[in-house]
Amino acid sequence: MAEHYYLGWDVGGWNCARNRNSRDALVILNSKNQIVGTPWRGNLSPTINSANSQVDFITSLFSLCQTEYKGGHITLAIDTPLGFSEHFYDLLTGKFVDCDTANALNPYLFRCTERFLAEWGYTPLSPIKDMIGSQATKGMHTLAKFVPDIQQTGVWQSDNITAIEAYPSPCAHSAIIEKLQKSAGLDWSINEIGEEQLVDHRLPTQDHIDAFTCALVAKLFVEQPEMLRFPNELAPLREGWIFLPTDCFNEKNRKDHFLISEELQG
Repeated sequence: MAEHYYLGWDVGGWNCARNRNSRDALVILNSKNQIVGTPWRGNLSPTINSANSQVDFITSLFSLCQTEYKGGHITLAIDTPLGFSEHFYDLLTGKFVDCDTANALNPYLFRCTERFLAEWGYTPLSPIKDMIGSQATKGMHTLAKFVPDIQQTGVWQSDNITAIEAYPSPCAHSAIIEKLQKSAGLDWSINEIGEEQLVDHRLPTQDHIDAFTCALVAKLFVEQPEMLRFPNELAPLREGWIFLPTDCFNEKNRKDHFLISEELQG
């Protein structure tokens, strides 16, 4: 039976080779929750542009991670918005809606999934408002080129790749993700306030750690989908969806992480 790989991609801008603080990062996990090859960080744009097929693209990703792709399905979790809001698409054709609303709920700036997260105290960035349009268009371009078919809201699948969107920041509060992290055989230490901290030499930057978290979300999507929050029927198909563990959505998290109250008043 062919291996199933879980690939996390923390997305940098198109020209992120110029930004040493934020670049693309890739982490590949196998079905045993082990890191495959060596996690990579750099600018993925040349690879995206030069690959002529999905197989070329996958092969290049594995090569960057100093390993060889020998076949198998890839579930790819991407940390960047993979769509714009339905109301923003409509606005481009001259259709407008009432925007007398709090900033974090603005239907032009934020998708259904982001407005939903705002109600739980999370603050995902807007590709229109928060200067991440470069990352968003890079992720969307990659899907259009290599994984163009939308299977359902938030899920793209073509040939050997299934792609979803992840958001590592809230996962820091997820016991589900923490359990998967602990099962991956990585190195940890105790920080100055007595908390365990991931310090594995294979994940030396936050970009690497975010890509690793994305790979874990991809693994959940395939092996334990009931552990993720899926979109409801109201989420527009082309907007996409941010998949997060279900334990990111409880009243304790709502109270602990409701960080947008001042913004909502603005």
